[in-house]
Amino acid sequence: MADQLIPHLANDPGAEKIYIGVREFQCMGARPPYDHPHVYLDMGLDNQMLCPYCSTLYVFTDRLGPAETEPPGCMVDPHAQPAATA
Repeated sequence: MADQLIPHLANDPGAEKIYIGVREFQCMGARPPYDHPHVYLDMGLDNQMLCPYCSTLYVFTDRLGPAETEPPGCMVDPHAQPAATA
């Protein structure tokens, strides 16, 4: 299990609902500096979960892979370097 990373998700587009291909994930709200406390969420056997901080509704669907989201681009690479600010 240590070799598996928990996916990090960010709702930069401000979508009410994000479809994901995993049931365990971490919500960060939007990407920094607009993020909220990064919270681990586990749907268990359910197919949806509401983030208690940003109220984004995450919906599991098996038609998406573990690294895919709808809308696209909500998966965050935890190893990516932050963008430089001007």
